[in-house]
Amino acid sequence: MAKVAFLGLGVMGFPMAGHLAAKGHDVTVYNRTFAKAEAWTKKHKGKAAKTPKEAAAGQEIVFSCVGDDNHLRAVMLGESGALAGMAKGAILFDNTTASADIARELHAAAKKIGVDFIDAPVSGGQAGAENGQLTVMCGGEQAPFDRAKPVADAFSKAVTLIGPPGSGQITKMMNQMCIAGLVQGLAEALNLGQRAGLDMDKVMSAISKGAAQSWQMDNRWQNMIAGKFDYGFAVDWMRKDLGIAMAEGKRWKAQMPVVALVDQFYQRVQERGGGRWDTSSLIQPLQKP
Repeated sequence: MAKVAFLGLGVMGFPMAGHLAAKGHDVTVYNRTFAKAEAWTKKHKGKAAKTPKEAAAGQEIVFSCVGDDNHLRAVMLGESGALAGMAKGAILFDNTTASADIARELHAAAKKIGVDFIDAPVSGGQAGAENGQLTVMCGGEQAPFDRAKPVADAFSKAVTLIGPPGSGQITKMMNQMCIAGLVQGLAEALNLGQRAGLDMDKVMSAISKGAAQSWQMDNRWQNMIAGKFDYGFAVDWMRKDLGIAMAEGKRWKAQMPVVALVDQFYQRVQERGGGRWDTSSLIQPLQKP
């Protein structure tokens, strides 16, 4: 069992930290809104800290899951940041979906004080976090990864070291790119079937057993044809992720014409007030042009 901190108790971090506590780890939590940290301690065994530095002090591993690059800098750097409280030999295991640049930046900052950094964005959404079934994509060095993995297994079904710092974030970008393309293709196909008056239960029973099958198809098609999107992974978050991916694409001169197009479709959903809708809402502008 390990002494750990968890920074950020949003829809992902709250249950992730809970799984760590449930597995018997000694957990201290921090959230920008302290009341959220207190609420976590009422539900789970653990302690709440008022600053990232306080939460990180004396911990073997510090996990984090916050919003973006700027949020990461706010909780990691500065006088009250987590790195200011971490001891030499500790591990910073960041589950935020952010840029590869911030991963490299924090890796360098951590190394200066003898702390190991692993960028470890997750896939699986809120349901995966709540069920402890996340997929974790890691960038960093082998030795600290090997120490952290058994602890991260508490909220994961797969934890994989991809390569050097930033590799986890680039892998997550690829993950989001694949999802965006799949959902748009599924949306267009479902819209055609609906307009043609087909029995969609029969259609999906047929094509979901063939080469078109995907997680998105299995788990989203019914709500997509029903126009129900008030759950799941928000469009606002997906646009953030696709923006990160396109910026990284410019670095490597990697063309992303489909991603750029689907990003525009997501912008259209936002303009319709769907920023908090699930990403499967790409079908909505097709159903209601």
